Amino acid sequence: MPGNVLWGWLGPLLVAVFGGILRFTDLGRPHAVVFDETYYIKDAWALIHHGVERASLGTRDDPVADRMLLSGNTDFLVTCTPPDADPCPLYVAHPPLGKWMIGIGEQIFGMNPYGWRFAGALVGVLSILILARVARRMTRSTLLGCLAGLLLSIEGLHLVLSRTALLDIFLMFWVLAGFACLVVDRDRARSRLVDWYESSPLNDQGPGLGLRPWRLAAGLCLGAACAVKWSGIFFLIGFAVMSLLWDAGARRAVGLREPYRGALGKDLTPVLLAMGLLPALTYMVSWAGWFASPLGWGRNWAQATSQGPAYFVFDSIRSWVSYHLQVLGFHTGLADPHPYQSEPWSWPLLLRPVAFFYETPTTTCGTDSCAQAVLGVGTPVIWYGGLAALLAMIVWYVATRDWRAGAVVASYVIGWLPWFYYAVSDNRTMYLFYAITMTPFMILALTLAAGLIIGRADAAPNRRALGASVVGAFTLLALINFGWLYPVLVAEVIPHSQWWMRMLFRSWA
Repeated sequence: MPGNVLWGWLGPLLVAVFGGILRFTDLGRPHAVVFDETYYIKDAWALIHHGVERASLGTRDDPVADRMLLSGNTDFLVTCTPPDADPCPLYVAHPPLGKWMIGIGEQIFGMNPYGWRFAGALVGVLSILILARVARRMTRSTLLGCLAGLLLSIEGLHLVLSRTALLDIFLMFWVLAGFACLVVDRDRARSRLVDWYESSPLNDQGPGLGLRPWRLAAGLCLGAACAVKWSGIFFLIGFAVMSLLWDAGARRAVGLREPYRGALGKDLTPVLLAMGLLPALTYMVSWAGWFASPLGWGRNWAQATSQGPAYFVFDSIRSWVSYHLQVLGFHTGLADPHPYQSEPWSWPLLLRPVAFFYETPTTTCGTDSCAQAVLGVGTPVIWYGGLAALLAMIVWYVATRDWRAGAVVASYVIGWLPWFYYAVSDNRTMYLFYAITMTPFMILALTLAAGLIIGRADAAPNRRALGASVVGAFTLLALINFGWLYPVLVAEVIPHSQWWMRMLFRSWA
């Protein structure tokens, strides 16, 4: 990596601090249970205290229970519904890891809006740091890495999800972390291959590349993504294929005659272990509370413990698989209409965001009519600029086969394309915030495009100055656009007329 090592860390850290200020300032505002927080904050509390979600939270979507929580009353969380329904098993439709993470914040800071939003804000900040570092690695430029982190800091949808206790910010975090690990692994593997090429007798397929800890780390991260939401499996499969293709490309780059056979023969088994077995184990470990407790849905504890240790293991796994089949049936049949649902084709255009929160408070805002809102929408300048950058990446990849352009476009498509299948086949209920996993790769596309616009270090100074001016102007526009939307992203109390002015389309209202 060229450049100053100190600034290679200090620059991204400063950008992450800026993003942290945006995310942690007044994190407890609004003092309300926002959108689907009503489910996850109570499930998280139950996981921390019981190891499994409990039907004591049959009040999960009950406004009365939400008001009790906001007043500091948590007594109902330990009461079954109905009272004699012990051990209170509760059916839930998502794996537990994201809720475990939310629960850590609740355990540290209490069962209040700040406590249940803390973990989301923290991983939001960490994702800014990771993106800045991975962009620096991909571009070999600290400045461009910091640009990527800055754009994610002021991306509206990322900000909103970082400030709410929903699962999608955790899914995005683990997906991005897995991608970053694979990019580092790519560099390390190519370095090993070059060392072999320079010091060993040549053959047609090349060597095995030994232990690859960064690929193992990627497997852990992507297994964790699946343990937050099942849609992480799309990235797990896609990134495994991508990593294998990178290995074949590296073998071809050093001139081996059979690079693809070498990749399949020498790299396929390690890929299956790192990106298959390890994620599966990671996913299963996230269910440790369910395996260890008699209180989980479908656990059949008495049956499992009736015939010795071997039968306990067999029956526990059988019950666990049965539970997953129930969840699969739920997801494939989820087609209940919702006023804020949207089709995946509309997500890049930000046509139908989700109103996470809206009230007309009685507090003064300078007029008789006030509004307080949290609108789950992206920063339009970044999203529309990102569309142009993604198109540029497609052209760049076709023209040059640059791996960075291909990786960014492929990762964006992995996060987007599967939802079209569900839209067509199942008419599934979907929302704009599902696109949060696409957002880091959209910003990487913008960053790579910015590098092309600025030009190489050996380009003419006037050329670079003009390019830097264009990139700087775009960044300034993004900052202005974000600042304009900020009040309706973080629930500031503003005049209703000001809220209305910030609705870019009528479909936003």
